Amino acid sequence: MNQYMQLIALLEMSITCGVVITILLQKVLQVEIPWLIRLVIVLFFGNAFFWPLGMSLELPLSAYVRGVTGDLSIVSLLLLWDTLLPSSKKTPFAFKVSITLVAIFFYPLALGFGMLDPYAWGYGSIGLLIAVILSAILCGLAGWTKGVWIYSLAIIAWAAHWHESANLWDYLLDPFLATWALYAIPSAVLRKRREKAQSGYLFRSG
Repeated sequence: MNQYMQLIALLEMSITCGVVITILLQKVLQVEIPWLIRLVIVLFFGNAFFWPLGMSLELPLSAYVRGVTGDLSIVSLLLLWDTLLPSSKKTPFAFKVSITLVAIFFYPLALGFGMLDPYAWGYGSIGLLIAVILSAILCGLAGWTKGVWIYSLAIIAWAAHWHESANLWDYLLDPFLATWALYAIPSAVLRKRREKAQSGYLFRSG
């Protein structure tokens, strides 16, 4: 069973590495790579990271990456992998804000800054589970169906012990997701201001 879980973790990390490389290629080239080509790139690099390539390396490249990053949360995995889909849309700003607020509350306390330990809630706390379900319902009410699926699959993966961790937080949040959300908020604000300034310049009289 443990060997099976390790294999799943390496496969997840290999695909994720392929997706990250594809995203970086799009950023560097400043072009939108067609969906089929994105899929080919992910499959190529996913295979390269999954199978041992020799070169005096005893383990696949994904094992070394996982040794540094640990397992990503299911939410992070699904958000990353979603970029492969042809119909992929931007993640709602409200979701990024909520992730940031939770991370600001969660990480300092989980690291021991205070008497409260929210990480302990992940071990079967009905309150945390209800909060996640309510978050999924709010996503549905806001029209973001993808968010409902993301939270639902995270809960299912936790209940099925998909990863080694038995803590629900590890399926919902990780430092990379928190950093992405924290960076995305000021970036979105600056982009809106830039677009507003450009719009004002274009429609300025004279």
